[in-house]
Amino acid sequence: MAAITDAELDRFVTEGFLKVEEAFPRETGDRIRDQLWRQIELSPDRPEDWTQPVVWAVPDPTGQGPSGEAMRSPRLIEALDLVAGKGGWVPRGTIGNTPVRFPHPSDAGDTGWHIDQNDPGPAGAWGIVTLRSHTMLVLVLLSEVGPDDAPTRIRAGSHLDTVRVLEPYGEQGLEFFASGPVLDEATAHRPEIYATGLPGDVYLCHPHLVHAAQPHHGTRPRFMSQIPISLTEPLALGDATPLARAVRLGLGG
Repeated sequence: MAAITDAELDRFVTEGFLKVEEAFPRETGDRIRDQLWRQIELSPDRPEDWTQPVVWAVPDPTGQGPSGEAMRSPRLIEALDLVAGKGGWVPRGTIGNTPVRFPHPSDAGDTGWHIDQNDPGPAGAWGIVTLRSHTMLVLVLLSEVGPDDAPTRIRAGSHLDTVRVLEPYGEQGLEFFASGPVLDEATAHRPEIYATGLPGDVYLCHPHLVHAAQPHHGTRPRFMSQIPISLTEPLALGDATPLARAVRLGLGG
């Protein structure tokens, strides 16, 4: 696979996300998916049993199997180093919670535009979003995801609007559930991108990137893990990383 270029990192700054193709081997993604099928006690060959729009799964917490192999992939580590800086992020032993989305007529009720909770706050209870994020979001594809397979929707460049919205709130931040409608309105003009790809592809997302789930309109279940990668220090605006450069760009610096 080709190395990540400076031009791609510059696009991360302006668009808020970087797609890393085959961040870990396709075969590893297939093995993780096979494990998750067993865990949720469903089968790819029995669609009559897919009775819910979303089923949540938790991969092997020990990190000894393929989910740990994925997180230790040299290509993924290189990408995180380039975006967040070497030593700027905390390695994970395994992938995170995985919503398995099935073709289903019901709405799961979780498709609103938002950014993820990114600050524990003074009480350590999370529940807020701030300019100085403690995390970044990584989307890990574990199945083939096409436009009809409930790919995560991304508003390209929306992180630049988000930082302007959050700046007046300072360290206090904005309550997570209150932030969704505000950020939806502030970023509605941004183009919508689908996080499509193959098992092993990964999207590194700026913590202020507005995104949303969507109902499944295809035929094959979608497996994708949503990982919060912890930063070793809250996002510092003066850093030289693409993460910090994007915040400065949004604030007009």
